[in-house]
Amino acid sequence: MSEDSSSDSDSVDKHSQEWPASFDSLRSAKGFLQDCARSSKEQQTKTLLLPDKDADGLSASQIIYHALVALGHPPSLISVHFVTKGSNIHTANERTKINEHNAQFVIAVDQGSRGGPPLADGQNIRTMVIDHHWSEQFPKDALVLSAAKYPPVATSSALAYMLCKDLPGVGILKAKREYLLERLCIIGTIGDLGSTSQFEDLWPREDMKACVKKFKKKTLHDVVSLINAPRRTSKYDVDSAWNALMNSTPEEIVKASQTSSSEVKRLHEARAEIKVEIAKVSRSPPLFSGDGHVALVRVTSGAQVHPVIATRWANSLKSSKLRFVMCANDGYLPGMSNFSCRVAKCASQKPQATAPKSPRKTKLDIKDTADDTFNEDNQDDEVNIIESLIKYAARDPGLREAMGEDFARGHKQASGGIVQTEYFERLWKVMLESEPPPDADGSPARKRRKADETTPQKNTLDSWIKRA
Repeated sequence: MSEDSSSDSDSVDKHSQEWPASFDSLRSAKGFLQDCARSSKEQQTKTLLLPDKDADGLSASQIIYHALVALGHPPSLISVHFVTKGSNIHTANERTKINEHNAQFVIAVDQGSRGGPPLADGQNIRTMVIDHHWSEQFPKDALVLSAAKYPPVATSSALAYMLCKDLPGVGILKAKREYLLERLCIIGTIGDLGSTSQFEDLWPREDMKACVKKFKKKTLHDVVSLINAPRRTSKYDVDSAWNALMNSTPEEIVKASQTSSSEVKRLHEARAEIKVEIAKVSRSPPLFSGDGHVALVRVTSGAQVHPVIATRWANSLKSSKLRFVMCANDGYLPGMSNFSCRVAKCASQKPQATAPKSPRKTKLDIKDTADDTFNEDNQDDEVNIIESLIKYAARDPGLREAMGEDFARGHKQASGGIVQTEYFERLWKVMLESEPPPDADGSPARKRRKADETTPQKNTLDSWIKRA
């Protein structure tokens, strides 16, 4: 809740508010986990976790994993499935792989939500979606625990923490492994909200203070950078990050040595690889849409560098008209353009006539590699990337439908997609041909130069890094 809210709102006890999701969905989700553990003990049923590949998804899933074990679920009956590079849990190929696990309980975590058939085929299979990405539709028959409509929107790891922290047996787990769930919550939250994210308002900050004091925020931040590294490489070995996070302390992850596990060593190798790859594409200058609202940076890389580049340019570019930055990568998947969009920092800092100032301060240092940051300060203002992308696409008849369900996914402030390159070029053509908005005095804006005469931004990301 904002510091500038009305007195009536201020008088409401924060613990009486529905957060991080509805009370009913939290209660149902707790029941799901307890049923899952009970069934595994009594009937040896299997459980399948479907984590997203980033620090938030991995951390949230491990919170769920540890809570299930604390409830008595045999670890041997819990399996984990990571989708292949560029895919998602809703594709036919992934559904086949999910079904091969023969799990009675399936839990998708931080995967983004959309409508469609059940996550797994078969009778009496129970499924649950734990997520914080914006969606009005969900897989058929799935129990849904979503934070998307309960601001300040929790990360999936914070959502999982609030779900599990009071479950039976979790207290014993905390005593055995100090701050285990808390550090996972912090790692996931830093991964999505940035290195200077703070637990404010309804967030469980009191639970986190001692954990941050013990492990130090810089150490936890470095863990995020390392955990995110393998899934960004062309090798895409997400399992290395999962195993390192599961079996190592934050200090062991950060301070690699000759005696470190192979997974920890791989994290450092992957981060070095990504730094080299980012340096290769950092010099690509942005182009601007006709209305000045979008800056496009094009890169060609087999690594997942496009979210990093989009975030960094969003933090550095300044323009009175700019709303968001889009980085498109035509080298990640053959014939496809993977693109990431981030709200421009200059847009989120514009004064709003009616939107209250949020107490949360989220930013990402220009040298950071936590790429999935979305700015909670901006969640009530006019910049909605998902809505903007859909509106641009609607100007080309049939384009929105042609791009399919992998277009304009994610958060309102941090969206993107995976579309065929020919469709992405049509989208950019629409953006290029969009008319500039009128000047402040209402007079028509100066006519935009032709697209082939447009001069790209002279500053490059590399020059911004050197200044930092």
